[in-house]
Amino acid sequence: MAGKPGPTLRAQWLGQQLRQYRDESGMTLKDAAAYLKRDSSTVSRFEAGLYPPREDDVRELLTLYGVADEHVREALRKLSLEVWQKGWWEGYAKDIDPSIIDYAWLEARASEIKSFNTIVVPGLLQTPSYAEAVIRAVDPDADDAQIDRWLEVRMIRQQVLTRPRPVHLTVILDESILRRPIGGANVHVEQLAHLANMSERPNVTVRLLPEAVGAHAAPDGSFKIFDLPDPYPTLACVETPAGVIYVEADGIQRFIAAFERLEAVALSPKESAAILRKQRR
Repeated sequence: MAGKPGPTLRAQWLGQQLRQYRDESGMTLKDAAAYLKRDSSTVSRFEAGLYPPREDDVRELLTLYGVADEHVREALRKLSLEVWQKGWWEGYAKDIDPSIIDYAWLEARASEIKSFNTIVVPGLLQTPSYAEAVIRAVDPDADDAQIDRWLEVRMIRQQVLTRPRPVHLTVILDESILRRPIGGANVHVEQLAHLANMSERPNVTVRLLPEAVGAHAAPDGSFKIFDLPDPYPTLACVETPAGVIYVEADGIQRFIAAFERLEAVALSPKESAAILRKQRR
């Protein structure tokens, strides 16, 4: 699950914005570099998210590009500070895949997360035993120390649900998840009980998608939607064997519409909670 460090989502977003404004201004990389008294490769790395610019660089570039809108300037100033801000996850950077760090950051910043799951319970609602079973199935060759490290990260991530201003989590679970005994019977029962308990929290909504629905709006599988405050865009993410794919801008509407259609055919939170309570006995 560990991988080579790469540009974070924060740095990529900032770089994309700076390139957009440079293109709109008609400036070249050479023009921007000369204005900052840097070389062109440095500005190129800014735009690629490989090396995030500092606050002063962002302010100077926006001035050069003729960006006078104070809302835009303030949003990108905050983003330039956020890019360099470290969180608890930085202490695990050498042990986990960079995509997990992006996940942790997104979960920490999001006001709401919407998740559709078809095979396993989402990580934010997993018990330690269930999470360990999932991790071991994905990485069967990992040693116990590494498993413990990954498990520790997953459990820390769950604190976004119980902090003073918790994220709101809306989950739609395919009904088949209730019958998939990940980790064995005891672990499975414990996990269902935990789902039932968490669904009683005011910031957690769990809904079941009945198999009787048949074909539905997301036949290709699980996805998540993160609602983030300015200056970040709302985005969706899909996990694949090749890595996590993030979708924003025009593409996000397809995921939002799909989630709304899933909500339209899913059981209500009350009906779902009743089924979960029966399952945990």
